[in-house]
Amino acid sequence: MGSGREALTGGLHHVEVWVPDLAAAEHSWGWLLRELGWEIFQEWPAGRSWQLGGTYLVLEESPALSERRHDRLAPGLNHLAFHAGPPAAVDRLVTAAPAYGWALLFPDRHPHAGGPDTYAGYLTDNQGYEVELVATR
Repeated sequence: MGSGREALTGGLHHVEVWVPDLAAAEHSWGWLLRELGWEIFQEWPAGRSWQLGGTYLVLEESPALSERRHDRLAPGLNHLAFHAGPPAAVDRLVTAAPAYGWALLFPDRHPHAGGPDTYAGYLTDNQGYEVELVATR
């Protein structure tokens, strides 16, 4: 991958997420990943990838999709969780997120929806994907 870093055995190499609308995913995920320090890694007509360290995340609008909306409550991927920095960074991202197609989940329990000892923002995009933005303490 050209990162110059030694691979961590057992570490995550990449995640590939099939999306029904690449343009919408670029708008929501692209903004979020850039805000979290990820850099564009690869681009092709049906997909994009972003890299952080030795890990990359792929968003692809595959012609082999069997559905046009992700259901985070069905078997499979529920959400991806990202380290997001201090609580103030989580707050900044949650505040800006609606302009990029994200909505806050569990607003009545935010920012402790994961329990009293966690500080996180749970967001869902307009394609049904969920991310958790976890604050460092």
